[in-house]
Amino acid sequence: MQNAISPTRAENYPEWYQQIIQAANLAENSPVRGCMVINPWGYAIWENMQRYLDDRFKETGHMNAYFPLLIPLSFLEKEAEHVAGFAKECAVVTHHRLEADPKGGLRPAGELEEPYVIRPTSETIIGTQFSKWVQSYRDLPLLINQWANVMRWEMRTRMFLRTSEFLWQEGHTAHATAQEAKEETLKMLDVYSDFAQNVLAMPVIKGEKTADERFPGADNTYTIEAMMQDKKALQSGTSHFLGQNFSRSFNIRFSSRDAQMEYAWTTSWGVSTRMIGGLIMTHSDDDGLVLPPRIAPLHVMIIPIYRNEEEQTNVLAYCKQLRDTLIQKQYHGQPLRVQVNEREQNGGEKNWDAIKKGIPVRLEIGPRDMAKDCVFMGRRDRAPKDKQSLSRADFIEQILDILTQMQDGLFKKAVAFRDENVHIIESEAAFKQFFSGKEDDNYAPGFAKCYTVHPESIQPLLKELKITARCIPLDNPDVEGQCIFTGEKTSQQVIFAKAY
Repeated sequence: MQNAISPTRAENYPEWYQQIIQAANLAENSPVRGCMVINPWGYAIWENMQRYLDDRFKETGHMNAYFPLLIPLSFLEKEAEHVAGFAKECAVVTHHRLEADPKGGLRPAGELEEPYVIRPTSETIIGTQFSKWVQSYRDLPLLINQWANVMRWEMRTRMFLRTSEFLWQEGHTAHATAQEAKEETLKMLDVYSDFAQNVLAMPVIKGEKTADERFPGADNTYTIEAMMQDKKALQSGTSHFLGQNFSRSFNIRFSSRDAQMEYAWTTSWGVSTRMIGGLIMTHSDDDGLVLPPRIAPLHVMIIPIYRNEEEQTNVLAYCKQLRDTLIQKQYHGQPLRVQVNEREQNGGEKNWDAIKKGIPVRLEIGPRDMAKDCVFMGRRDRAPKDKQSLSRADFIEQILDILTQMQDGLFKKAVAFRDENVHIIESEAAFKQFFSGKEDDNYAPGFAKCYTVHPESIQPLLKELKITARCIPLDNPDVEGQCIFTGEKTSQQVIFAKAY
């Protein structure tokens, strides 16, 4: 049987990824270089991500706020390491109006006294506000989140994974002690890990970034790293312990319980629409998008099949009655999301539309099914032609179990793939051989895990092999080994990989 997506994953993985996005109508290129239009189906996935995470943030005591898109250049200059990390990616606004050009068209006019940087991240402007809001230990902890867009001027872009403008949330908090701030940093990493694994069915490795991979201005950066089906790594979320670095730069001070003026300890953490890219590459196949039920905009698509107006009237009435029954059921605290496809298309077209969009369950219902009070069910975790007839009553009774089976099955499949492709490397020679397999930039052999003392000291080798240190896993067993590069004794293991 011919696949719906061409080329397949095996033939050309990067192009397959682009074709998945196009087939599912998730997003498309915009007239603005490096930016994308997120289409309704893609945005519905992002809304579900927002909804789940926003609830978790509020459960952990955070409140939403909003800060300006434009940041005065002088704010960025206050934190030298931070601005150095983002300088090459900054888009800068230098004028505040347009005027007619004598040669035709419009030209910028009214040069600003101070340029504004379009928000690459908000530590500097939020730090400025925190310095006003925090006066006493009674004001702490201050727990703030922002849902926003940011801009980082990327030279090479790929939809969802790396675009000049993208959507995200960024949490920013201030605390009275370093211990509280560190606990917050790891708590939010756990929120991200739980979301990735239990909602997106995307297994991740929680770890700390090595010194050369830290967020600019952070004391410690923690990450969740996922393996895509091409065996490359995707950094899927980060949480940063900023120490007192930004507090000192932006004068975030408070009067302590013993009336001493102290600098606050701050954190920041975020995930973005990049997670949609991770979702696509973790589960999708050569027929289109595959969505875990917990994140899918629709759980069930009902496809009416008819030949004439009389059949159309009867079948649609039957389908809508079934929809109304199903939406009374609760799946993970929310009504089942069910739709009847009433478009003027034939059944085959409707079926393939549902497959390519990754809708977990699709039901084909025609006059013969109605006569038997049955539904003809296809599941997105099975082959397109692998369908079964169920009585209407049995389907209604089993739908929640079916969705749970699909969610659990997708996660187990992704875990098995990841675990099969994490390799323990025991020598420098084996390390070089592992990453030197093919002269193809798209080829990735998987994750290499090895004892390493100072990953930042082997940057020339990493650059030559076109790989990076992904993280120091937090669940590393406290067992001493030998660094494969220096021979030193260490209990630290590091994961290396090609990455997006």
